[in-house]
Amino acid sequence: MFDGALARARNASSTFGAFVDSTLDRYSESIILFGLLFYALQRPVMQDGFWPFRYEQSWMITLVFIAAVGSLMVSYAKARAEGLGLECKTGLLARPERVVILAIGLLSGAVIWALLILAIFSNVTAIERIVHVWRVTHQPLAMTGVRNFSSDGHMNEAKNSSIQRQVPIGANEGKEPSVPSVHTAIPPFNGGVQKD
Repeated sequence: MFDGALARARNASSTFGAFVDSTLDRYSESIILFGLLFYALQRPVMQDGFWPFRYEQSWMITLVFIAAVGSLMVSYAKARAEGLGLECKTGLLARPERVVILAIGLLSGAVIWALLILAIFSNVTAIERIVHVWRVTHQPLAMTGVRNFSSDGHMNEAKNSSIQRQVPIGANEGKEPSVPSVHTAIPPFNGGVQKD
């Protein structure tokens, strides 16, 4: 969690360093979750005094899978938004929070509870990021030429005539409302890669 901050403090950060750092973060989190999955598969009869449900092994395997999917979706939602030129830092559980929760669960022996929290709130975070991007992309547009992106990430130019703004008749006639512009540069070309 501190390597990026240390690189920035020492003025040694680079675009490739940010890329490698984020990629290795995904690997490290996946390896820890794989270790927990392997542990659960080796112990068919697991018992946690604080877990109220039967079939604890099945619960743990399921929670590891859901937590892994949520973790990847949180990172993917941010990376995809940045690939479209949008900032997306919203949500409850970014990587530092996930690492801390997992570490507390491992150190305290309450791993299954930590996995339950990760499984629920990492997916909630991914949904929060989806909603955030939806809100940003559905703001009223007041530009003459609007840049939009297809599903494969390629930029298309569209004229204002193809975008219909819904304004009541007679309201603000002759005035164009002030709308903040959305940054549309693609991060790999402008050095704007940010870490999850």
